[in-house]
Amino acid sequence: MLFILLGSIQSIGRFILKFRNPFDFNFEPHHISAKYMTLHTRFLRFLLASVFALSTAVLIVIVAAFFYISPQLPPIERLKDVQLQVPLRVYAHTGELVAEFGEQHREPVRYEQLPQAVIDAILATEDDRFFQHPGVDYQGLVRAVVKLISTGEKRQGGSTITMQVARNFFLSSEKTYLRKLTEIFLALKIERYLSKQEILELYLNKIYFGHRAYGIGAAAHVYYGVDIDQLTIPQIAMIAGLPKAPSANNPISNPKRALERRNYVLGRMYSLGFLDTNTYRDALDALDNASLHKAAVELEAPWVAEMVRSYMLERYGDEAYSAGYNVHTTLDAGRQRAANASVRKALLDYDQRHGYRGIVRHIELPDDFDDKQLAVELKDIRPYGPLKPALVLKVEGMSAQLVLRDGSPIEIGEEGLVWARRYITVNQRGPKLEKASEVLGRGDIVYVQPLEEGRWRLAQLPNVSGALVSVRPGDGALQAMVGGFDFYLSKFNRAVQAQRQPGSSFKPFIYSAALNKGYTVASLFNDAPVVFDDSSLETTWRPENYSGKFYGPTRMREALTRSRNLVSIRLLRAIGPRYAARYVQRFGFRPDQIPRDLSLALGSGNATPMEMARAYSVWANGGFYVEPFFIEEVRDVNNETLFRARPVLTCDDCKPDEDDGEADTLAQDAAEETPNDNPAVEDTGTAAEVAEDGLSQAVEEPEPVYAERVVDAANVYLMSSMMQDVVRRGTGRRAMALGRNDLAGKTGTTNDQRDAWFCGFNTQLVTTVWVGYDRVQQLGNGETGSRAALPMWMSYMGEALKGVPESVLQPPPGLITVRIDPKTGLRMPPGQSGGIFEIFRPEYAPRQYSQPAGAGGSGESSGTSAEPLF
Repeated sequence: MLFILLGSIQSIGRFILKFRNPFDFNFEPHHISAKYMTLHTRFLRFLLASVFALSTAVLIVIVAAFFYISPQLPPIERLKDVQLQVPLRVYAHTGELVAEFGEQHREPVRYEQLPQAVIDAILATEDDRFFQHPGVDYQGLVRAVVKLISTGEKRQGGSTITMQVARNFFLSSEKTYLRKLTEIFLALKIERYLSKQEILELYLNKIYFGHRAYGIGAAAHVYYGVDIDQLTIPQIAMIAGLPKAPSANNPISNPKRALERRNYVLGRMYSLGFLDTNTYRDALDALDNASLHKAAVELEAPWVAEMVRSYMLERYGDEAYSAGYNVHTTLDAGRQRAANASVRKALLDYDQRHGYRGIVRHIELPDDFDDKQLAVELKDIRPYGPLKPALVLKVEGMSAQLVLRDGSPIEIGEEGLVWARRYITVNQRGPKLEKASEVLGRGDIVYVQPLEEGRWRLAQLPNVSGALVSVRPGDGALQAMVGGFDFYLSKFNRAVQAQRQPGSSFKPFIYSAALNKGYTVASLFNDAPVVFDDSSLETTWRPENYSGKFYGPTRMREALTRSRNLVSIRLLRAIGPRYAARYVQRFGFRPDQIPRDLSLALGSGNATPMEMARAYSVWANGGFYVEPFFIEEVRDVNNETLFRARPVLTCDDCKPDEDDGEADTLAQDAAEETPNDNPAVEDTGTAAEVAEDGLSQAVEEPEPVYAERVVDAANVYLMSSMMQDVVRRGTGRRAMALGRNDLAGKTGTTNDQRDAWFCGFNTQLVTTVWVGYDRVQQLGNGETGSRAALPMWMSYMGEALKGVPESVLQPPPGLITVRIDPKTGLRMPPGQSGGIFEIFRPEYAPRQYSQPAGAGGSGESSGTSAEPLF
């Protein structure tokens, strides 16, 4: 019926158009006959009757439509609880934005936050009678109907802001008479339920402004990179003109048309009295500076952001991308920035030690080359980390002139080229450069690296990979993480996904097992050649030290300090590989990561940098197992806390009166196994399996969460003491350049230098670094943990510990200091020179005195060691 009525209206319109002035004749009385007057009167009556009938019919139709449509109208109460699609945002502990995930950019704003100029511009553009009409502007509808009658065409018009809210939240975008009536009724219903301010707020937060910007708050950031209260009048007018045609009127894709639309909006504001003359003229003359602004990421930590995204998606499903969750991580911004710089510098330094592999590509460069062609040639070559693509324009002597993608000219001198000897193999480079043309030519596209004071260096994307993990040992809070050179070069997170052999950095766990079984830091083991025919190793094994030398009887402290492989193997054989494999599980290693043969002494298992950091935290925090965590708090779109982590407590004094939870006692461990025998008792679980999960348990567990002690305090102190010697005078002595006396750690190098590690700590921070190739291959001669990995660790820790007071682990009660003979590990006789002081448990301190040189005696160590010296 509705369509018949509207069709009739169109027919009447065509009739009126045909006879526009039925009374267009001379009304002088002497010209009008009585008969003609009668016809006129009858026509007038007919016309009035027709209008009345038509009006009645329209009224009936509207009433009928209302009763038909009204029951189908959606409940307006939903608008009170409407959930706008707000992206997931990830922040550092210090408040910096790390990442944003979601299809729609949205920054919801309250009505009270809207500048008056924004309100004026939107009303002038979309609905200048918004605060006067009841949701439907009848004047606008009449104009739309007249347009329909006069042209016979359906055109959009007469929609108020309230009607647009009804359409955007509840209706489809189809253009039918029925939908229009539904929109009108719904708008009237909305106006009865919501205030004008609430309706305008909904509208401005929902409407699309182009380039994935939904809502005026997001539009301000996307186009001008500022908050809404920082927009200028011309910028406000530009944004206000977008909703009608977000693509056609867009200042990015169609700046000319967008400027015309902006000026139209300014004109409307001026005509309605929202702008004075001077402001209007100044706004018209203002140049537009719109450009695309991505989310203002303030801290580069993409691997952590991806871990957060994965966790939130698993926990909340697809809602994670649109519900407006704000995740606050444990990251420290300063430490994360130091980690980014340290990893990249170490990988670039390694790469440059091994030679230049060549340019990215070459193009034929015409003489009339211009900036437009530059943009085309370099557009598909993105920067990575500090490296930027550049085009070589001229080469002369030992210098080259280049241009960056943005057109900036740069020059690379001899200092930036001298390293670029030709790469041949990982252990061989070409001859020294005599001139730049040996590696560069006009038209070459290369990567360059900025140096200090405006200088530049030729560079290349490193093939080698690396990772860094830094945690607080007291509670496991992740402070910094880097999973490679650049996330957009490779998203593989080596910090938590790369299972690599830890090499010698695993030795401290074997030494701890030996201490737990009654050996001491002064126990002697022979550093001499050895050959094993072990069926579990499938072949004859002839291990040797990295130096290829042998040093004879060596104390455990000295062996760990110098990373003596043969001592570690003999030590493991003495305590038993099976026992050691069970013991190291208390540090969080899984059984499948740990081989049960003598190769374990050299770190032949596998672990990620995160797992190594977790394990070394036991040394740093005094013996407690702490699971690292990276999410500190999750808040919803209304800033209500949904989750808050509750870190574990790592101190004996904090724990209620109960068993200290230590996994095994010394007596039990000593009785469990003799070397090379099957154990009588197998462990039923590991520390990792029974430890509290800082993420999943924080909300559910109201009581304090105490960390489990997995290594006794004396053992931890002795191990920390030995690893301090690694830094002070051993394989990690380069770290003394940091000028601190509280650092401890262990280098790690695997066979043929395939992996390089350094795991180091003080009581405040544990940091693990790794360098290696994703596809396992040699790093090259001399690329040990101390050369390839330790500089990365030093660079990071130097920044991370700035301003942090030195802190060393305090000795637990019960330990004693004894002066011993460094050659034998036995007590030094009174009055004899050359002794050193060593720390012991009282029950394992040496009782036998060392014999003077040339005197009789066995010269063996204390009876705690059954390992023969020769």
